[in-house]
Amino acid sequence: MTSLDQFFQNRIIWSTFAAWVIAQGAKMMLFFRQKRRFDVRWITETGGMPSAHSAGVAALAMSVGLTDGVGTTTFGIALIFALVTMFDAQGVRRAAGRQAVAFNLIIEELYAKGHVSNQRVRELLGHTPVEVLVGALVGALTAWAICR
Repeated sequence: MTSLDQFFQNRIIWSTFAAWVIAQGAKMMLFFRQKRRFDVRWITETGGMPSAHSAGVAALAMSVGLTDGVGTTTFGIALIFALVTMFDAQGVRRAAGRQAVAFNLIIEELYAKGHVSNQRVRELLGHTPVEVLVGALVGALTAWAICR
């Protein structure tokens, strides 16, 4: 079996990718329902329900645990990676999003006075803890369905 064959038969990779696609697809449907229009940029949009980042890393950790066992070094690395990523998704990136809101208010005020352009920065960068939890559940269930 070639390396390419091994890659395409790797259930860990497929479950991780599938979890991300499922979460991002669900997010796109929710955005469509809210906005009543479709925007192709939503495919790569960060923030929102559920967290595709959390879904992907939870699927990765769960898949490694199911495939290699939870007592392995590989699972330990995957689990810590997942926890750090989920913490960052709802902590650091969310704080950066809040700062962007404040920054955009400053830009709007300066623009109104004619001192600066009105180009805004992205505000929706991070996730709420619930969005992270739902993303993690999507990932864990996807991995369980593919790797059990």
